[in-house]
Amino acid sequence: MDIPHFPFDAAPGAALDSSSFSSLLRKMDPDAAGGSSGMTPVEAPHATTILALKHATGVMIAGDRRATEGYSIAHRSIEKVFRTDRWSAVAIAGSAGPAIEMTKLFQTELEHYEKIEGERLSLEGQANKLGQMIRANLGLALQAGLVVVPLFAGYDDRARVGRIFKYDVTGGRYEESDYWATGSGGRDARATIKKRYRPGITADDALKVALEALFDASEEDVGTGGPDVLRSIYPNIASITEGGFLKYGDDRIAELFQELLRERSTDTTTEEHVPGAERPVSE
Repeated sequence: MDIPHFPFDAAPGAALDSSSFSSLLRKMDPDAAGGSSGMTPVEAPHATTILALKHATGVMIAGDRRATEGYSIAHRSIEKVFRTDRWSAVAIAGSAGPAIEMTKLFQTELEHYEKIEGERLSLEGQANKLGQMIRANLGLALQAGLVVVPLFAGYDDRARVGRIFKYDVTGGRYEESDYWATGSGGRDARATIKKRYRPGITADDALKVALEALFDASEEDVGTGGPDVLRSIYPNIASITEGGFLKYGDDRIAELFQELLRERSTDTTTEEHVPGAERPVSE
């Protein structure tokens, strides 16, 4: 396709916010920006449990790797955590296809803004922009059942803290103070985090809590995939700090998972010794 050329006063972005890539895309090709007219509900792969929690130096964001389609496993190793820029990331839940495409567009949107404005969009601005994109997907959510409900997390270089934003299907944005988990196993994951989380937790401890929460969710929720040792498939977990986005490798996650299994095995096999419980055998 040839690159279109326009006179300056007729350029598609002339009457729009030039820093918004989405607005430019809708102007040039409305169909490419998404539409929902006449659509009926469809069966599509769904991403499931995702979570985020703050730690002393930033924020941890994580997701399991399973995608389901009805009662079937559609994908065993889908990626659910995406770096959006150096200090922010999105974890996806809901309809996998639209969620991934929305994330790609969001990444492009942030790059476009930085090139046009010459500076990075603030974390607050990024959270608002993602909410607008979810709201634009509302037609697909209502008419075709393609619901997208992500988690957005990042390091705010102005406030110098990690921040977590959750959303509803209408694009409503809500900031969480400590942690959140959503998706089909979100309630089970939150139950684990609630027991293990403490304000000011270290990044290493937050990593362990995130892994344990996803494992517990997989034990209760059929849509959530637990660590798969046989196939070497482990959750996506990343930390975002002042130094930027860091995704943990499978070797590190596998090591922590084996440690978790050893701890639980010890807890279930060790009997507590109660002084004085022994009674002499009478002759």
